[in-house]
Amino acid sequence: MASSSSSSSSALSRISNLSRHFHQSDSKSSDNPQGAIDAPFRGLIKISTEVSAAMSRGHPVVALESTIISHGMPYPQNLETAKEVEAIVRKNGAFPATVAILDGTPCVGLNEEELERLSILGTRVRKTARRDIAQVVAGKGNGATTVSATMFFASRVGIPVFVTGGIGGVHRHGEKTMDISSDLTELGRTPVAVISAGVKSILDIPRTLEYLETQGVCVAAYRTNEFPAFFTETSGCKAPCRVDTPEEAAKLIDANMNLGLGSGILISVPIPKEHSASGSLIENAIQSALQEAREKNIVGNAETPFLLKRVNELTQGASLASNIALVKNNALVGARIAVALAKLRVQ
Repeated sequence: MASSSSSSSSALSRISNLSRHFHQSDSKSSDNPQGAIDAPFRGLIKISTEVSAAMSRGHPVVALESTIISHGMPYPQNLETAKEVEAIVRKNGAFPATVAILDGTPCVGLNEEELERLSILGTRVRKTARRDIAQVVAGKGNGATTVSATMFFASRVGIPVFVTGGIGGVHRHGEKTMDISSDLTELGRTPVAVISAGVKSILDIPRTLEYLETQGVCVAAYRTNEFPAFFTETSGCKAPCRVDTPEEAAKLIDANMNLGLGSGILISVPIPKEHSASGSLIENAIQSALQEAREKNIVGNAETPFLLKRVNELTQGASLASNIALVKNNALVGARIAVALAKLRVQ
């Protein structure tokens, strides 16, 4: 088995080759024949040939974020997971559209070379929220999109369903620090349905739900009355709304779109029982990681990646395994919701 340093060196040596192919691939992808993309953004956002063709035919498309690839896990596990998630979306009747910024160009839908390039670069790619988009584009940089940035691009090109692992939220002690994820304000102003496993349990879940209510965001739980807490099925917080089938979820999304409410929808899917990590094990690890973050003065958008990595170390890999399992489950549910929505909107 090769050492991590030699694997990294070998992987990095391929980046230039992958970069060389980037602007040559999908040469027709920005055409978007049906014009689903907002007119002012045409030519600024690159849509893959597959995604563009699917959208032009009214086929269901699911947007996927890319931060989980760059910052969620090491190479090559991140690439394997990204491919598996896309395969799950396809198997369940929809087309995946992973979103990222490559060489300053926002991309909706990545080919295999682009996925590998992003995976190899890993944390050297800029973690890109809405506030960072202009900077990354202007500097012709590479950006892995978070929930807020992925929602922004999905909305601009007309993709109504987006799958992620878990959204950001109000950080613990957020009433003092005012550390609140831009995911929440994005949900309040961007009409995209976000399929997630709830809110990461490293955050303050009750305050996050309160903030979403203030933003006018419909929060629904899938086949449960309780809002899930990412690693575990329960949080102790009741979900404001419940949907039990992809069709019910699709009707909720369709009503939100038809009414022009202008806000997103959060559909929270509990992690499968067989992959649910021990709540007490995770909570103890979270408390320890939070203390370390405070001692090291790790704040802002650097805090969540640090906490997730540290919690994974403290749980000896249990939290990462759970993370991957829930993302795959969300992709399955999200694809089925996208298919139901596409059928509903052509009736």
